[in-house]
Amino acid sequence: MPELYRFDKNRELYARAQEMIAGGISSQIRRAELPVPLWFERAKNGLMWDVDGNEYVDYVMGMGPNIFGHAPDFIVDAVARDMRDGFVFAGQMELELEVTEMVRGAVPLKGPVRYASSGTEIDQVALRLARGYTGRSKYLKFEGHYHGWTDTVAFSVHPPLEQAGAFESPVAVPESGGIAPGSDHDIVIAPWNDLDTLTTVFEKHGNELACVLTEPILCNTNCIVPRPGYMEGMRELCDKYGVLLIFDEVITGFRVALGGAQEMLGVEPDLATYAKALAGGFPLSMMIGKPEIMAMLGDGRVQHGGSFNSNVMSMSAARAGLKHILENPDRFYRDLESRGKRLIEGLKRVGQEAESDLQVQGLGSTFWTNFTTKEEIFDYRDHAKNCDEEKYHRFAQAMLERGIRLSTNGRWHVASSHTDAEIERTIEAARSALAAI
Repeated sequence: MPELYRFDKNRELYARAQEMIAGGISSQIRRAELPVPLWFERAKNGLMWDVDGNEYVDYVMGMGPNIFGHAPDFIVDAVARDMRDGFVFAGQMELELEVTEMVRGAVPLKGPVRYASSGTEIDQVALRLARGYTGRSKYLKFEGHYHGWTDTVAFSVHPPLEQAGAFESPVAVPESGGIAPGSDHDIVIAPWNDLDTLTTVFEKHGNELACVLTEPILCNTNCIVPRPGYMEGMRELCDKYGVLLIFDEVITGFRVALGGAQEMLGVEPDLATYAKALAGGFPLSMMIGKPEIMAMLGDGRVQHGGSFNSNVMSMSAARAGLKHILENPDRFYRDLESRGKRLIEGLKRVGQEAESDLQVQGLGSTFWTNFTTKEEIFDYRDHAKNCDEEKYHRFAQAMLERGIRLSTNGRWHVASSHTDAEIERTIEAARSALAAI
């Protein structure tokens, strides 16, 4: 077993930061990183180095954006070149059209696009547009799905089960203090991946709903692929009741396939949102939608603005990243998926050898690890009832001490730059970590 890492300077900087930055961190999920929120000096491809000189194989990958790994040369070079001519124009540029043409050729849903900076932002645009187009105010959100941190969507992401209500009619549980009273008034909460229950919800609320907002593959809870027929049934219900179907592809877009979850599942929504992998690590989000719906943004009946929308650096990164993928998309995604599958199979193997209840679920490009006796998790409540999160946190800390950085929630992101040696290193670290916990 390698010598375990030390974190002396990380602890020193974290203590100093707590005097100046709220909680010592700039995003709440980082607080859960153990033994202390880490401070990094640099990162390249599949590796990161912290202020104590510790080297990590990284599977956080910025929580998903770094599909090519950290600081890929082709993006660094493109952005460095293009930003010499300006940063933020608050105006249009031909680069925006080049990126859009690539996107429209890749995504099954065809129509105009709009750009913003984050997944949270673009999901808010989608909700506003759905309400404007349908004239209805309510929308359907599923337990376990995450669509950003704003008041209108920060409900029932990971609610305590004792507060969540009945499976068939969940209660909207706020994720935070300070959410404006009444923010849940127009939200209908439902369990995900159960078509009979969804049909009942539509029979009760369908004529009031502007839209259904869903992760088409549930990456924020266990990387759950929908049951056969579920998304097709959801599409049919939306059509029957005049409800817009919105796919939140912030994680899945350009990661699970060139055409995202739409391509994998064979179901097209009315609107779809993207971020993360779209610009290979730069802040960029996008919505694409059917022309008749997007027309309301085009003529200003539904307002959307943003100083940093389609800024030079983010659009340059998107062009470079998409160009890299489009050189041979079949090979790119085949290689990415095969890297992930080798890692998944290796983790399963060492889990079995250790007689551990380690469970690995998901796709090659992104998956989850849990500790549970169940072979498969089907929805949020299934996860909440059966997965040992405290044990996962001990596993993640043991992996960190062995040079493998994992996310605090269990989701892994594989990059095209992860090497065979790094995957083998990860599998051996998991063997040691499982023995330690």
